[in-house]
Amino acid sequence: MKIRSSWVVIFIMLIGLILGTVIGSYCGSISALSWLNYGQVFGLTSPLVLDLGALVLTLGLTIKINIASVLGIVLAFLCYKLLVR
Repeated sequence: MKIRSSWVVIFIMLIGLILGTVIGSYCGSISALSWLNYGQVFGLTSPLVLDLGALVLTLGLTIKINIASVLGIVLAFLCYKLLVR
C-alpha cells in the first residue's frame, strides 16, 4: 500500500506542476499577475543527437519552473493531505 500511495502523491504533484505552469503562462500577460510567470528554464538548450547510421536518436529535456508551478505543487500536496486523512 505504501508504494501505491507514493505513486499517487507523485501523480497529484505532477498535476499541480502542470496546472501551475499553465496558469502562470496565462497570467504572464496580465500586469498585476505577471510575477506568477517569473521563473527559470533548466535542461538541454539544444538536443543531443546520436547518429548510428541506420538509427538516429535525438534526446532532449527541458523543465520550466515558475512561481505558479511551485504554488501548484504546494496546493496539490495540501489538497492530498486534507483528502486522504
